[in-house]
Amino acid sequence: MESHSLGIDELSVPAAPGATGWPEFVAAVDVRNRVEAHAYGTGELAQSAEELLPGYLTPEHSPRRMFVARVAGAIVGRAAYETQADPSSEFAWFTVEVLPEWRGRGIGSALLDVLETLAAAEHRSSRVIYAVSPPGPGERLVPPTGFGSVPLANPEVRFLLHRGYRLEQVERGSRLQLPVDPAVLARQLREAAARAGEDYSVLSWTGRTPERWLEDMALLYTRMSTDAPTAGLEEPEDVWSVERLRSEQDAYAAGPGRTLVTAVLHRPSGRLAGFTELSVPGDTSRAVTQEDTLVLREHRGHRLGMLMKLANLQSLAREHPRHPAVTTFNAEENRYMLDVNEALGFVPMGYEGAWRKVSAAADSAGSSATSGS
Repeated sequence: MESHSLGIDELSVPAAPGATGWPEFVAAVDVRNRVEAHAYGTGELAQSAEELLPGYLTPEHSPRRMFVARVAGAIVGRAAYETQADPSSEFAWFTVEVLPEWRGRGIGSALLDVLETLAAAEHRSSRVIYAVSPPGPGERLVPPTGFGSVPLANPEVRFLLHRGYRLEQVERGSRLQLPVDPAVLARQLREAAARAGEDYSVLSWTGRTPERWLEDMALLYTRMSTDAPTAGLEEPEDVWSVERLRSEQDAYAAGPGRTLVTAVLHRPSGRLAGFTELSVPGDTSRAVTQEDTLVLREHRGHRLGMLMKLANLQSLAREHPRHPAVTTFNAEENRYMLDVNEALGFVPMGYEGAWRKVSAAADSAGSSATSGS
């Protein structure tokens, strides 16, 4: 490949499927899907362009930009740049993906250069990257948490270390084969309900949050950013308002996917104590994605996570019975949630490293800005 044949430019996100820029958006999503299929050895994690587009349509709440690498006009790599809406936030989240047959030619480095230059211009000094690490031989790199590891000789590991990133956390990808035996599901649900006790009851819905629970769900989404284990990533609070919740759910509802939500009500207070959600693709040949699950810290110890997940799996079996599996991701140190998933029948399917780099500008200003998060 001649160096002058590589071009990188920002993708103009289409306003709707079929709108201006749609073919290029589809091509960029295809890169994402092919990279993940190569890393995990399965196409079950694929998402359609129609399903991913809503995430780019609420920039006032969730700013996202996409850049693509082209060779002879063909898109061979992509990079995503995500930040918080607060311009003073120091955090940025990067994704860099290059088709396997085009790796080793400087394309990943060129894409990361674009993202880091943009982050520096916006004073986003703390950069986080999640990168899949396929199995590999030899020495392992262990994060400071002490949980999980990645192969030190893997190309993505060497690349990120060379670029100054530090492995902070390892996440496990897990898969649950469907269907789950309904008798087993019903028995486990009865046991979980008995453990939770009479102070808690289950609520379920599809799609948009009922008006009554909007404020509670906005709080739960906010607490998801602070209560879930993030190790040394020091990820910031991500504040959700009722307005943001409505806006993002409206955008998602326009796509082909559907969301199944189960929450648990704390009867004495009349407030929601936790929630879990499943993202169901329109294509029944593809896996369902387990999205966020959270039990507020003050309500833990009652097996509510198990209760909600079981109830949501029952909803899935009833409303969308033909999907082959459910996939999910959890931090390796999140033993409580891993215990729940393993009891449900989830088995490991792969691992991702969560990497962080603090820019030299932030380092020179002293470590106090990051150590107090």
